[in-house]
Amino acid sequence: MRVGLITGNPGHPVLAAAAELLVRRGCRVEVVASGGSGASLADVYLLKARTPQALALARELEQRGAAVVNSAAATELCQDRVRMAELARGAGLPFATTVAAGRPAEIADPAYPFVVKSRHSRRHDLVALVDGAARLRELAQRWPEEEVVTQPYVPGSGWDQKLWVVDGQVFAARRRSELSSGDGGSADAGEWEPPAGLAALALRVGEVFGLEVYGVDLLDGVAEPVIVDVNAFPGVRGRPGAPEALAGLSAGMSWPSTKCRRKP
Repeated sequence: MRVGLITGNPGHPVLAAAAELLVRRGCRVEVVASGGSGASLADVYLLKARTPQALALARELEQRGAAVVNSAAATELCQDRVRMAELARGAGLPFATTVAAGRPAEIADPAYPFVVKSRHSRRHDLVALVDGAARLRELAQRWPEEEVVTQPYVPGSGWDQKLWVVDGQVFAARRRSELSSGDGGSADAGEWEPPAGLAALALRVGEVFGLEVYGVDLLDGVAEPVIVDVNAFPGVRGRPGAPEALAGLSAGMSWPSTKCRRKP
């Protein structure tokens, strides 16, 4: 069995660990260049990169009949926070109210405090708490051309609840929120077992968005948890069992009837 990696960083810890497990089982794992898909199809492709070139490659592979995890369409949808919120709220998910606001300088009559984010999700994008006019002016100067969205500020407990799902298996962690005004403390709360209701919510997100490998960012709302972001193929760093789940998903997605050979 052949597994193609569509990624700009094949050494990413989870991806590399899953690839090593697959190789041990007799699979051939190869990085696929964004410039072309090759003459023959691999059995499955893991779409970790989110660049326009990577998405175009994934679409080409899908058109040729290949299995791609996650699909190009689902991955692209999760890059647009407006579309993401519309889909989630339309499906009854408790997603934060997300409003397209143009550029930071164009945000009109804001109700402080609020959260401003880049409309298009990517590494090192804008995510900031805006607690007054001075802060908004500062962001407008630093990000003058950035398309942004606004979300209500949810004070919560100061901890972000991060749930990752790989092939129906839920992994979780609690981490100090970047927007928290607390004393800093440890950035990671260590091991955390999410309540059954939160795990079920994370699985429902995958059904709605058509995702197999994804992350859900949650905050403690007044009445219920609030989803503030969904990420296609996140890092899932430091979660025991995640590489094994990813390797198992890859082996199970083979479009021919063959599977990886288990070594004795």
